[in-house]
Amino acid sequence: MKSMTNQAGVGMVEVLVALLILAIGVLGFVALQYRAVEATAESANRVQAINFARDLAERIRVNRYAYPTYRTQISTAANQATSAQNCASQFCTIAQFADYDVAQMREKISDAGMTFNLMPCQGTNNGRECVYIAWGDTAATNGTVDGEGNCTTATAYDPNSTCIIMEVY
Repeated sequence: MKSMTNQAGVGMVEVLVALLILAIGVLGFVALQYRAVEATAESANRVQAINFARDLAERIRVNRYAYPTYRTQISTAANQATSAQNCASQFCTIAQFADYDVAQMREKISDAGMTFNLMPCQGTNNGRECVYIAWGDTAATNGTVDGEGNCTTATAYDPNSTCIIMEVY
């Protein structure tokens, strides 16, 4: 019969190996949770950006005769800041209403930490315009070099960007 002295410390090694395996499993779970939180935040930003783009597109559709005013106001950041008139309480012309819409949208979009732009849809020849809504380190513009931080590069969507593009008609 073997004595128990040959087995001294073996139980401790088994416990340490089991703890190591458990730690590796827990670290894997933590990494999955972290990725899930990132994906949830990205999804929330996309939904919010889609809602902003849809809201802006509907405002433009309702006031379609002021489209040149929308284009001028949205494409120049300095023009987005304020509206000369409060169209919620006063009568406004279609141009003043477009200015008011853009100022309201700028406030909503900037409060969410996003930027927006209205420009020709890239890669098309139909004269259509697209609303760009960007967040994070992405600019709501078209660039010429990949990885520059723009929504699109020439005629293609930049896969590293965090933005949505919606056609407006």
